[in-house]
Amino acid sequence: MRKAVVFIAQSIDGYIATKEDSLDWLFSVEGEGDNGYGEFISTVDTILMGKRTYDWLMKEEDGKFPYPDKKCYVFSRSQHEDTEHVTFITEDIGRFLSHLKDEEGKNIWIVGGGDVLQTFFKESLVDELTLTVAPRIIGEGIPLFKSGDYQLDLSLLGTRTFNQFVELHYKVVK
Repeated sequence: MRKAVVFIAQSIDGYIATKEDSLDWLFSVEGEGDNGYGEFISTVDTILMGKRTYDWLMKEEDGKFPYPDKKCYVFSRSQHEDTEHVTFITEDIGRFLSHLKDEEGKNIWIVGGGDVLQTFFKESLVDELTLTVAPRIIGEGIPLFKSGDYQLDLSLLGTRTFNQFVELHYKVVK
């Protein structure tokens, strides 16, 4: 069965972006190679993200979709016309993911953003979490883990360092 995985970076104080949606703080950290991204992306063939993250990504990439060789689904509260690379989804996240996991394929990467991740965490839909911690404190912004009525039990699978970054790889205990 396919796994739903989160692969994401955060500041030491738990933010994935500033309140202005900037990642400049992250890109200023000295890493090593691609910080494990290439190895990770080869394990997935499907990508899930929210509409706000999709819009940010398209703006940052000057309209060029960065994952043309992957199936990509974007969750939205309103209807949008599908593109060459993206299918927009308005149905229940849990039900949709359940169908995806039953299909043949590699892992499913839950990219973000914060609201989509919150739903996946709250409904206990994540199987593994790879968290790369950057040595920065940004004070405020978009938190990786929003407050709410949920708990996740994690089991450490491994750690690695990429120069200034520390990668923590967890299995979600269900």
